[in-house]
Amino acid sequence: MHGGSVKAFQTNLSVHQLISEQAALRPDSLAVTCDGVSITFGELNARANQLAHRLLKMGVKPNTLVAIGLERSIDMVVGMLGIMKSGAAYLPLDPSYPRERLTFTLEDAKPLAFVTTTTGRPTLPPSDLPMILLDQDAGSLGAEPVTNPDIAIDPQSLIYVIYTSGSTGRPKGCRLSHHNVVRLFHATDHWFGFGPEDVWTFFHSHAFDFSVWEIWGALVYGGRVVVVPHRVSRSPEDFLDLLVREKVTVLNQTPSAFRTLIEVDRRRPEASVLALRYVILGGEALEFQMLRPWFNRYGDTKPRIINMYGITETTVFVTYRPVSAAELDGTRASLIGVPIPDLTVHVLDENRKPVPVGEEGEIYVGGEGVCLGYLNRPELTAERFIDWRPSDDQPVEKLYKTGDLVRRTADGDLEYLGRSDHQVKIRGFRIETGEIENQLMRHPAVTACAVIARTDGPGEAKLVAYIVPSATPADAATLKAHLAQTLPDYMLPFAFVDLGELPMTENGKLDRKALPSPTFTTSPIVPEARDELEQKIAAIWSRVLSVPDVSTKVNFFDQGGSSLQILTVLAEIQESIHPELRLSDVFERPTIAALANFIRSSTAPAAAPAARPENLRARQQAEALQRMRQRQMGAAR
Repeated sequence: MHGGSVKAFQTNLSVHQLISEQAALRPDSLAVTCDGVSITFGELNARANQLAHRLLKMGVKPNTLVAIGLERSIDMVVGMLGIMKSGAAYLPLDPSYPRERLTFTLEDAKPLAFVTTTTGRPTLPPSDLPMILLDQDAGSLGAEPVTNPDIAIDPQSLIYVIYTSGSTGRPKGCRLSHHNVVRLFHATDHWFGFGPEDVWTFFHSHAFDFSVWEIWGALVYGGRVVVVPHRVSRSPEDFLDLLVREKVTVLNQTPSAFRTLIEVDRRRPEASVLALRYVILGGEALEFQMLRPWFNRYGDTKPRIINMYGITETTVFVTYRPVSAAELDGTRASLIGVPIPDLTVHVLDENRKPVPVGEEGEIYVGGEGVCLGYLNRPELTAERFIDWRPSDDQPVEKLYKTGDLVRRTADGDLEYLGRSDHQVKIRGFRIETGEIENQLMRHPAVTACAVIARTDGPGEAKLVAYIVPSATPADAATLKAHLAQTLPDYMLPFAFVDLGELPMTENGKLDRKALPSPTFTTSPIVPEARDELEQKIAAIWSRVLSVPDVSTKVNFFDQGGSSLQILTVLAEIQESIHPELRLSDVFERPTIAALANFIRSSTAPAAAPAARPENLRARQQAEALQRMRQRQMGAAR
């Protein structure tokens, strides 16, 4: 199955060569903006060239790796582009990831050099690699040539290696080529028609392949990239303001993030003055119903909402599906559309035979987007990237076995059904729950365990760990701290449930359907609370998070909270404690102690206020969400 005639696009140029062409065409046009500071295409190209020349002196060459680890910034874009211009591939390291995980990535990938900044360096593992500090070394880098390096790049050369979760506890590095990325933009051009007038947001971690589409999609078309600082990405209110202020035309979001943006926008009395042409959703399953408030306010033509299913191993996206308001009343949960024209999608059974229309099968992806396999993992590469022949008289095709289940509809659409294994997506990140289980089993307090993603309430799925404790059990805080040493925050379970034994099916396999929903008491236990104000905030957090124990010092999100739930927290605090509190205040102070300090220092009265109209609307929305959550949790039990 494909989205039209399969077309093998001629992609003889690399990503950085396409950007160099844009720099020659429009040197004075803005290329990258961050926090009110912008650089032009000419400046971007020159700075990236200078970095590339320095890297060449350090011995990098095609198909070698250069690590880059720093916060989202103009320097990050310059750094990644400069690495590509040297002929090397970039290895993204997110400083927010645990140091042990970053250390593994460095040891496994063996990059030749490291690009960071003086502020980014302390957040990364110690390393003996040659180091370039983009801020500290700016003077010496400025003496390097500004001309494009004369490096011949094969389109099949590496462009980046991104590590994703692995079921054995060992993350795996996906090897992507320049051809993989360039053909993505060629093959989707007839759908989107991007151009120099477009403004894109760079919202996601550079270690998440959504960023590949966000950054290079803007620049290869001569458009502008607006870097979203981390603090703004955590505040939907500020992010919505950024979209308006920067006149963003192309927004890329996971459904979970966009759901929160919808709620923030809906709370404003009037529609925002947006320049959006496209909102492209990906990274996790989209529930069409969540779009109803957005369509009610903005319609479904400007912007167009596009649902795109994709995988790191097949270069960001595989399918394309516009969503219209008329479809919200349909019965299907998540339609993902048709393949990108230079890809093929086969829906196969356990014997790798095509399944009839309407029957469930696993997606296998072939075509120009399939990556080069996993770094240093030949056995896993052979297991997941298979040779497949449709019939004896047809040629062999290289397919990637996704593990995702779909059903093909009579009209040629694909309906996403979930995973065939135990891989899940949380906040857009693909997670092998086996990796979490593997780390839990390393703790002496754990005899057996299972980790699943639950959706007992509205919104995002959440990870729950089920523990059969040893003779010396540990509490949830201890186990979470143990996991946090090696796993990023999005892989930490929000709840831990002790069981006498794990439930089994008749054939001796884990019965995941029999794992119980977490149950919590209604009274929070907060010995850390310093006064009545902190107790009140803790009670709200406990109620919203459905957990008995909340900490006054731990981040709301690290205690299992989501951006959507923080709206409920805000509404309750506005109603009962502090009427003037803004959403950005909560995002900027995501612990009970910090939030209480802010409220104490505020001139607003701390006594229970009279409900203002906007607070009342917020409360009504929050209560509706809470009632829905309670009904769904009741049904789940």
